[in-house]
Amino acid sequence: MNKKLMGLAFASLLGASQVASALTVGFSQVGSESGWRTTFSESVKAEAEKRGIDLKFSDAQQKQENQIKAVRSFIAQGVDAIVIAPVVETGWRPVLMEARRARIPVVIVDRNVAVEDSRLYITRIAPDFTDEGRKAANWLMDATDGDCDIVELQGTVGSSAAIGRMEGFNEVIGEHPEAEIIRSQTAEFTRAKGKEVMESILKAEGGGKQVCALWSHNDEMALGAIQAIKEAGLKPGEDILVVSVDAVDDMFPALAAGEVNATIEMSPHMGGPAFDVIESYLDGKRDFEKWKVMDGRIFTQENYQAEYEVRKAN
Repeated sequence: MNKKLMGLAFASLLGASQVASALTVGFSQVGSESGWRTTFSESVKAEAEKRGIDLKFSDAQQKQENQIKAVRSFIAQGVDAIVIAPVVETGWRPVLMEARRARIPVVIVDRNVAVEDSRLYITRIAPDFTDEGRKAANWLMDATDGDCDIVELQGTVGSSAAIGRMEGFNEVIGEHPEAEIIRSQTAEFTRAKGKEVMESILKAEGGGKQVCALWSHNDEMALGAIQAIKEAGLKPGEDILVVSVDAVDDMFPALAAGEVNATIEMSPHMGGPAFDVIESYLDGKRDFEKWKVMDGRIFTQENYQAEYEVRKAN
């Protein structure tokens, strides 16, 4: 066993508070733009503490330049590994090359990076964003018999989550001639922006009475948009159907109230799989799949109750 991992096992036996952490891992997080993102960060921190890992956490505040600075700082500190949840797909090759030259393994989590040389990172641990978009569209087409005028709230422009969810959704509705996206605008994955953009769209659409459904790339934007729909005198979930992605805790009371129709789960618990890969890599393993897919369920007004009870209990 790698000496680092021997130390980690020893720390686990004696308690992380009694022995210096065996592994040091730098984690560059997108930011804290949503409840899901906050849960993701907390989950990674908790998993690191449980394993006795010294986690160097950096919040990029939705700016790629902050992430690149953080990664370079991790490299300068000589961390054992780096985990990156990238803001956008492009622009990563130079800093990943620097990590490779320093022989520091990198794991990508959540969103993707667009690099030609896949050796620049060990693996990516993430959901299939395109499939999430397909699931959302399939639910909506079934609910409306394929006849629906749709408003779309996009996530951060250039992010793999926004790109994939859009592609998957459009792929499905493209098979339904009576379904159309009549308005599409970014709301940057935030609740406040979701409300602001939805207000503008509803005004442009004559109050929104002709809008069949809202398709949101994440729950935070959807929750903001729901407020705008209510303030416009309409009933979300009835007058305008609402389908989104993430299945954050706040969506379950909205499902119970009938204000949300469907949300596709995106698990925030990617820290454990990422640390498993890092530990295996440092112990000599090299044959990793380039993408470990995290699958998610779809929750609707018909099946959310059991999961809601579990979350309330926790």
